[in-house]
Amino acid sequence: MNFKRFTPRSGAVRGARLTAVAAALVTATALAAPAAGAKTPDADATRATTTELAQVSEAVLDADVPGTAWYTDAESGKLVVTADSTVSAAELAEIKKAAGSKAGAVEIKRTHGTFNKLIAGGQAIYAGGGGRCSLGFNVRSSSGAYYALTAGHCTNIASSWYTNSSQTASLGSRAGSSFPGNDYGIIRLSSSSLADGRVYLYNGSYRDITSAGNAYVGQTVQRSGSTTGLHSGRVTGLNATVNYGGGDIVRGLIQTNVCAEPGDSGGALFSGSTALGLTSGGSGNCSSGGTTFFQPVTEALSRYGVSVF
Repeated sequence: MNFKRFTPRSGAVRGARLTAVAAALVTATALAAPAAGAKTPDADATRATTTELAQVSEAVLDADVPGTAWYTDAESGKLVVTADSTVSAAELAEIKKAAGSKAGAVEIKRTHGTFNKLIAGGQAIYAGGGGRCSLGFNVRSSSGAYYALTAGHCTNIASSWYTNSSQTASLGSRAGSSFPGNDYGIIRLSSSSLADGRVYLYNGSYRDITSAGNAYVGQTVQRSGSTTGLHSGRVTGLNATVNYGGGDIVRGLIQTNVCAEPGDSGGALFSGSTALGLTSGGSGNCSSGGTTFFQPVTEALSRYGVSVF
């Protein structure tokens, strides 16, 4: 399967990028063991304050390296940066350089594959003019109107949406879209008969969604999408910023180790009967695994004044 790669926010074409990056070798000088109860010098030297971490986060954003995502881990006092396979050792060095004197507060992690917005041609919900995504959650307004939530990078591409690839069965029309910055969109359903408050589990059964909530690190979650069906994993970070390239930067995302593939965009992230997020993008695939990001659903519900049912 081919994945689209975007140019950086600056507009400069980076050309062929490294897909295999040599690991940086770090040599440590052996230190004498400290006396019992003694504190190792510089033990907290790389621990940054909340204000410093916010400054480092902005510095990483300004470094503008596509294929990176990052979130603040307040417990460790680190900014955790996840880099996909296209990010070179030189670009990782750029990130460290941008962090300046607080480079030690940047923790680099690698993930295989490439961060992409997960759109593909195929099935599920179809954009007028081409493109396929997955429906996240059907929702209802206080006036009784029914809508479908999905990813904003999906609703950006078309105003008319269909339930079949031949585009003869209408799903509805775009009523709102927010991407980049956020990644959520809403489609007003053409008929209330299309509204189903459940999530399909791809085994012939459904999960009834009765509430919406906020994810937490370590939480066990499931994702349902039209390309790869149902998969599970855990939340690994919150309030993540992702640089998809081409100026497409999204903030405030849930980071997980749940796999996803193109066409799963917009699909539901949930835990039990609680809605948590909408699939935004990620790296890898459901054969080898990967890192996937989700737009928190509570933000979209609040923005559009709707609720799950």
